[in-house]
Amino acid sequence: MRLGAGIGRDNPAALVKRAQGLEKAGVEVLWASELYGMDAVSLMGFLACATEKVQIGSSILPFYSRTPALLAMSAAGIDALSGGRCILGIGASGPQVIEGFHGVPFDSPVGRVEEIIDICRTVWRREPLDFHGRYYEAPLAPGLGLGLGKPLKMIDHPVRDRIPIYVASIGPKNVESTARNADGWIPIFFWPERADQVWGDSLAKGASNRSSDLAPLEVVASTTVAIGDDLDDLRQTARPQLALYIGGMGAADMNFYNDLACRYGLEEAAGKIQELYLSGHKDEAAREVPQELIDATSMIGPAGYVKDRLAAYREAGVTMLNVRFAGPDRERTIGTLREWMAD
Repeated sequence: MRLGAGIGRDNPAALVKRAQGLEKAGVEVLWASELYGMDAVSLMGFLACATEKVQIGSSILPFYSRTPALLAMSAAGIDALSGGRCILGIGASGPQVIEGFHGVPFDSPVGRVEEIIDICRTVWRREPLDFHGRYYEAPLAPGLGLGLGKPLKMIDHPVRDRIPIYVASIGPKNVESTARNADGWIPIFFWPERADQVWGDSLAKGASNRSSDLAPLEVVASTTVAIGDDLDDLRQTARPQLALYIGGMGAADMNFYNDLACRYGLEEAAGKIQELYLSGHKDEAAREVPQELIDATSMIGPAGYVKDRLAAYREAGVTMLNVRFAGPDRERTIGTLREWMAD
């Protein structure tokens, strides 16, 4: 199991200090996020020049707001700046962001991501891009454009012709597609003991049709870590974020995170959280987040407890633990986790 961490947002000097500190402490992957604020690609390029060996991933680049060729170009650029350390993490985001902020229709995420993966790998191999799929076409066929386009190959020579592509997915069909086509999978709110009941069939179906050219699927699970006694207050800090996603990250009839909570067996709580959140009662919604969900998706407590949770993530097939540090001694926590991961 490898160790990753989100880099967050800050001024340039603070970001350099944080990135270099995490790298020195033993974090192996730094993740740059993108919501509907500043983009992640510029931050990844900055990190590439501020670090020496840590991998740099996007978690995630929404693919609706970029053409497939631009995703490929961006990843190749980060890979060149970093000397082959890029991970291209992509995902659909959600209709409120894609349609509300980017002004692009949110449709057919599974089919689109499969075509994007094919196009990116074609670009990185420096093959002329002559792709005619259901959702993407390059060059455009006569009638769709001016008819002047022709297949082009990338001018620059990528450092690698196979940059890892990780897909953020939680729906059954999307997870199956990820397990079949991608290099890695980025689920959200990963509950080790219930992951198999939610995603086991989809992962198995996808793996059964996975190309032999692909290495085993990397599984990236995020969690918050703090090691010590009397840390219940830290554990409760997860409530607002869980309430935001389960209750407010989507419309009442289309919230993927609410659906995930229901698939975990928390239908009643998910309904209450959403009702309260959408009616403006955010604090009350946070209080309705089940304690068992908080405990299952975090690693905050005494050493023995955290060690047991780490074992549960490993048993569930997680190959990379993406960590948020809640305690004060980040470097010591990283060292302890790495020691336990090596056992």
